[in-house]
Amino acid sequence: MTPEAHHAAAIEILDTILSGVAAEQALTRWARGNRFAGSKDRAAIRDIVFQGERRRASAAAMGSAEPGTITGRAIVIGLLRQAGQDPDAVFGAGGYAPSARPPGEQGADWADLPPEVQADLQPWMFDRLARDHPDQAGVIGAALRDRAPVFIRANLARTTRAALAEALGSEFGVVPHPHCATALEITVNARRLTQHAAWRDGLFELQDAASQMAVASISDVVGGDAVAGDLAGMRVLDYCAGGGGKALALAAQGAQVTAHDADPARMADIAPRAARAKAQIKTVTAPKGTFDLVVVDAPCSGSGTWRRAPGPKWTLTAADLLDYQALQRDILEAAWTHVRPGGTLAYMTCSVFAQENGDQRTWCASALPGAQPGEGTQRLPDALGDGFYHVAIHRG
Repeated sequence: MTPEAHHAAAIEILDTILSGVAAEQALTRWARGNRFAGSKDRAAIRDIVFQGERRRASAAAMGSAEPGTITGRAIVIGLLRQAGQDPDAVFGAGGYAPSARPPGEQGADWADLPPEVQADLQPWMFDRLARDHPDQAGVIGAALRDRAPVFIRANLARTTRAALAEALGSEFGVVPHPHCATALEITVNARRLTQHAAWRDGLFELQDAASQMAVASISDVVGGDAVAGDLAGMRVLDYCAGGGGKALALAAQGAQVTAHDADPARMADIAPRAARAKAQIKTVTAPKGTFDLVVVDAPCSGSGTWRRAPGPKWTLTAADLLDYQALQRDILEAAWTHVRPGGTLAYMTCSVFAQENGDQRTWCASALPGAQPGEGTQRLPDALGDGFYHVAIHRG
């Protein structure tokens, strides 16, 4: 396929997404109907589609002569303009290219877009973030407009970060993270990571640096060492385990980890991942007793990770945020019953909204018996990791 054909396919897929179909489903549906497209073609189309989703508002505004009109075609025109490319070099270029642009098919210039559109955020979100993080709403939005960096976590139970970096070599453009002792950034060939022997041997896991730093902070709070693995013997419950990323990171430090999730099907990957990492993780559907540490990586808006999965950025409502807040409080109350006296609950989200983060810390101090929250840490998305919040809550 030609680059022009890639853009035409992206327009079709974006229109499918705009009709209400999830991005992954739309991409899969297109690929099944166009089996001639090779893996490199699918990857190129995917990149255009996801960039279009990240920049849906600003790209459409720059690609449509009718304000407020959002179509796949407008988004692709806007993306080309934002990249400094002439859309007419793609549209009407013959073959399988998108049809030529009629005179006047062009939207606003970047400088004329409102701040919330430049940030590619819904207006209410932009206002909420401006309140939660004064002078940072535009910075947050800008960070979420581009592809996220790719990080891996060195399995320090089986290797060192330096040895892993050497094993991966220049093939993956490995760069050590400056603030996280377990993290390596992968700058090239990221899609080939799971083909490497180091992956098959369980020497690393894909995990964003912000998440890794949150786990390291847990170690600091409870007296361990993220590098030396001084959590040996500590009984840990990962209460919202999902696929087990944090459970694996804690097990690598020597903790005795029990994983739980309200939907046990979400934990299906934990056993094979643990086997590959040579880690011991127990999965349960109903945790019993108390633990030294309970980790609650709560369901949330995911707003700190929208550059990875941008769809919810355009569908989340203020009412949805209230629903997440209520759900998080229900989970915190349930998880708190499993924290032993003198133990710790580590609450975290991949959100940048105070309603899911600092406000929940304040609520815990009054709603959970004996709760003594520490200082929360809010990371905003940037080149060194996703947006993430974490706080340690001690039980007196």
